Amino acid sequence: MLIISASLDEGIGKVTQRYSSLFTLPSHKKIVFFLCVSCLCGGVLGILPLFPSSYGFELGLIFGIAVFVITLFSDCFISQIFMRTDPIFNLRRCSGLSLFSNFMWFCIIFLGSILSNVLKNWNIWPKGFFLGFCVVLVLRLVVFSTVSFTNWWNILFSSFLHPVLCVIPVFFMNPIIPYSTSLLFLSISIPLIVLTVFLFTFFLNRVGKKALGVSSLSLFKAFLANWAEDLNRPIEKFFEQLGREQDLKISLLTFRAQGKMKAVMVVPALHPGPFKNVGSSLLPSMIQGALEKKFSCVVSVPHGLFGHEFDLASQIQNQKVLNAIVNITDFSAVSSQSTPFIRVERGKAKASCQVFGNCAFVTLTLAPETTEDLPQELDSIICNEAVKQGLSHVVVVNAHNSIEGSFNLSEAVGSLGEAAVASLVKVLSHQLMPFEVGAAKIVSKEFSLKEGMGPGGITVIVTKVGDQKAAYVTIDGNNMVSGLREKILSSLNEIGINEGEVLTTDTHAVTGVTLTPRGYHPIGEAISHEKLIGYIRQATLDAIEDLEPADMAWRAKTIPKVKVIGRNQIEALCHLTEKTLQRAKKLAILLFPILGIFLIVLAALV
Repeated sequence: MLIISASLDEGIGKVTQRYSSLFTLPSHKKIVFFLCVSCLCGGVLGILPLFPSSYGFELGLIFGIAVFVITLFSDCFISQIFMRTDPIFNLRRCSGLSLFSNFMWFCIIFLGSILSNVLKNWNIWPKGFFLGFCVVLVLRLVVFSTVSFTNWWNILFSSFLHPVLCVIPVFFMNPIIPYSTSLLFLSISIPLIVLTVFLFTFFLNRVGKKALGVSSLSLFKAFLANWAEDLNRPIEKFFEQLGREQDLKISLLTFRAQGKMKAVMVVPALHPGPFKNVGSSLLPSMIQGALEKKFSCVVSVPHGLFGHEFDLASQIQNQKVLNAIVNITDFSAVSSQSTPFIRVERGKAKASCQVFGNCAFVTLTLAPETTEDLPQELDSIICNEAVKQGLSHVVVVNAHNSIEGSFNLSEAVGSLGEAAVASLVKVLSHQLMPFEVGAAKIVSKEFSLKEGMGPGGITVIVTKVGDQKAAYVTIDGNNMVSGLREKILSSLNEIGINEGEVLTTDTHAVTGVTLTPRGYHPIGEAISHEKLIGYIRQATLDAIEDLEPADMAWRAKTIPKVKVIGRNQIEALCHLTEKTLQRAKKLAILLFPILGIFLIVLAALV
């Protein structure tokens, strides 16, 4: 099971890292500028070697201007007519595709012009021109058919319009174009190009249909729709279709003072993933916002012991969980006593524990070693020990607060389990005493998703038991750089905090937002440590100022039949992504060179 969990996290990592293989286009104004420059330069360079004179320069300039005007017209027409309802191909992306198309075409035209001049064979230029036409048509057909959500006819028209219109000025301007042979070449090459692209997409789709019963390109398009336009509905349809129902447990710890709610800590038995705004990626901050609205207090949502197999399938499932949490009204086992915060270390593993009444709150970390997702089995081990120790409930949190290098899950589970059990035994040797609680929250406008900070910001809950002050710092991010946790705790010690732990929500709202190899920035990688620690210190000082005698109540609720993506489904999707990419490479290497050779031979013969 541990090996499966590790491979699952690795598979999800590969999928999210695919975002770093994508690229962004410049603004439409810049694309139009590059189009203008490339058309004018390409037109002159494509004609001048053929006619090295002022006439050739003027003819090339006219040719470039004509192609530029045609390109602008065709892009506007395609985006407004054929791609009007498509979520991907707006005017900017249509122009971006035309920019690449024109560049490739002009390069081939220039090569044909040079060869015509050197070999004194004027038939080479038109052959090169129409070979460029074929290359552009292949490019546009492949891009539109693999990316666009529109129907096949719109894809055909969008692919053909630009290159066909660009042929028109050449027939009028260049007397050396052999009309009959050119039409013969096009009548043979165009059907062959359409057939080749059809085979390419057909065999790609078979990969997905065999594996999951869905076409590979439909999944790819949904992936692109999320990357390009933040549309989560297309990809969540797949998750809803492939997901499975699961009963999920939610644990809530509430702290009240003078009859008023001061702080709530929510630990849901689910995973906030898989990436960006898809599934439950934003759920920690969504829970935070919903409960802040209900109770008007500080809400913290740290990460439980669950991996990507517990990602929720869609926003529908998110709302189901939110409704269940917000509608919780009764809390049991109210207590105004607590033990001090106790930490136990076993090798690299660190477990901290604090008991409120008959409920234990346990946090686990391997920091400064890498601490990633931990399996549900570890939660069961700790809960069983808590029952043996006479406790009614235990809430276990994965601090998820250090990332650097590899993560040995099997070794981590063993040492963390030992440390957690030891912390439960040790904490119960301490006497329960009255406690105080203070809480504060800071959301800095300096930090954004691109820097790794989720919308939930920073929350700090401080408990005071006897002379000990302990701080639970929760940051809405996906892990932290190694060593930052220790810097934070050391800084808090300077302002009177004796013990504490730094937690992250593991939000995946930040995952897939940046084009980095990892797909996201853990806290501290793109954020100034000094600024971050400054905000945490301020929030902690505010929480200390807010300290007052309090009582605590807990509640565990099971939400039935919540649809999660599931381990098998995620593994299948991850495998399908990699397999489809490999198949695409093989098909491209097999089909398109054969097509290219055939077209070159055909051009030579006609």
